[in-house]
Amino acid sequence: MNFRRNLISSTAAAVLTLALIPVTSAQTVLKASDVHPAGYPNVVAIENMGKKLEAATGGRYKLQMFAGGVLGSEKEVVEQTQIGAIQIARISLGILGPVVPDVNVFNMPFVFRDEAHMRAVIDGPVGKEILDKITNSPARLVALGWMDSGSRSLYTKKEIKSPADLKGLKIRVMGNPLFVDTMNAMGGNGITMGHNDTYSALQTGVVDGAENNPPTLFTANHYSTGVKFYTQTTHLIIPEIFVMSKVTWDKMSKDDQASLMKFAREAQMEQRALWDKSVAEYSAKLQAAGIQFKTVDKKAFYDATAPVRAKYGSQFAELIKRIEAVK
Repeated sequence: MNFRRNLISSTAAAVLTLALIPVTSAQTVLKASDVHPAGYPNVVAIENMGKKLEAATGGRYKLQMFAGGVLGSEKEVVEQTQIGAIQIARISLGILGPVVPDVNVFNMPFVFRDEAHMRAVIDGPVGKEILDKITNSPARLVALGWMDSGSRSLYTKKEIKSPADLKGLKIRVMGNPLFVDTMNAMGGNGITMGHNDTYSALQTGVVDGAENNPPTLFTANHYSTGVKFYTQTTHLIIPEIFVMSKVTWDKMSKDDQASLMKFAREAQMEQRALWDKSVAEYSAKLQAAGIQFKTVDKKAFYDATAPVRAKYGSQFAELIKRIEAVK
């Protein structure tokens, strides 16, 4: 009898003890994707954003970064993010243009005077408006913030001094009709392909060149494919964007959403500082590897792309006026 009474008492005590042990909520892992490699400014900024969110939520959320394009091309990543298979993605506006047409205003050639002008625009009302349009579109993506990608210029095996020198050359561009039209107007033959396919295309001569920024030229190893010249046309100054799957966003509490947005804004500013440092660093590495940086008459390329601005700009006339008015 005493044995039974003691067993019941012990069991009751054990149950009470278990009840007092705090129950840890299940952890949600957020898969993040970027085509750029580990250590790239965009990748580092997103990783740090994830660490802040993990700390703020007591570990309920944890970010796992998949860099280097291991989850697919940007187009494939967008599709996976839309259905919630990927939760956070850093993507170019070029890939979003066909999905959310309004972002094409930033994809037009020479729409910004320089990089400082671009930053002033994305940090202000126009930038916020474009983010909201992405979030409120049928794209099923929540726009978290902007990221710098500098100016895009040409890198080729043949020296380019003017638009006439691009005649007959196949130049890789992002998968957006606007970029094809821009390259064709500049005198080349715009060939669309994914970022991950560009290295082999350059190496095998499928394309004669590409256009991008110095950090990408170096980290994607494109400089080792026989490319010799980096012609600073700066014909495109396109901010990039990082987004979250709306499927995932809608499952978060309002407080967690607010925390993520706060950390996203901090990530935007952190990436910018890292970006400025990386451009100088990778430009020096490229020159040490034998890549010749060439300056050209940008007005010649500006004039050549006037038909593209006329064709696409007509639908963004008022927005372009606002962009031009930003100091």
